[in-house]
Amino acid sequence: MAIRVLIADDDVLIREGLKIILSMDKEFEIVVCVEDGLQAVEYCLKEPVDVALLDVRMPVLNGVEAAREISCQTTAKPLILTTFDDDEFITEGIKNGAKGYLLKNNPPDKIKDAIRMVHGGHIVLQDVVLDKLKEGLTINHRRKFDRSLFSERELEIVELIAKGFANKEIAKTLYISEGTVKNYITSILNKTGLGHRTQIAVYYINGGRI
Repeated sequence: MAIRVLIADDDVLIREGLKIILSMDKEFEIVVCVEDGLQAVEYCLKEPVDVALLDVRMPVLNGVEAAREISCQTTAKPLILTTFDDDEFITEGIKNGAKGYLLKNNPPDKIKDAIRMVHGGHIVLQDVVLDKLKEGLTINHRRKFDRSLFSERELEIVELIAKGFANKEIAKTLYISEGTVKNYITSILNKTGLGHRTQIAVYYINGGRI
């Protein structure tokens, strides 16, 4: 079954360009193209969408705000398109449920790969985006990684999340159920004060600071 993709961008050239590029691949079905975040949220609430490809800077509701609503209220997975000067949005996007950040200047194949990865439950953070997160992302205050807070199993799960593993893959790798994985993730979030599994990945990759 094709991956159902929503495209939200207020730039008609980018919006239509993405539609043409993705429509050439039978693996993707473009279910709708919209010009602002509110339209994206409203569509996801009414119709099935697998991945919502969201521009950051949009009228009415920006990509970060739309990602938060889509993540909280629907099963669609938000993937945000960004540029080099969107640092503040990157931080907020990760806090609010975005499954990945992708620079707009990427070649078509990389955009397609990112959509596939997000659809498969992975986290997509390009190096330049991750560097910005390392430089500027804070939650309350910087905390050093204290391994003593976690059990060995929790540490294994943190490492696998940081590698981009989905819950199903973690369960298969560690020979435990997906339900057990979810319980461990909840425990990790509670111990770190984080709010989302994407933040766990950044927390680990950044040497235990976020």
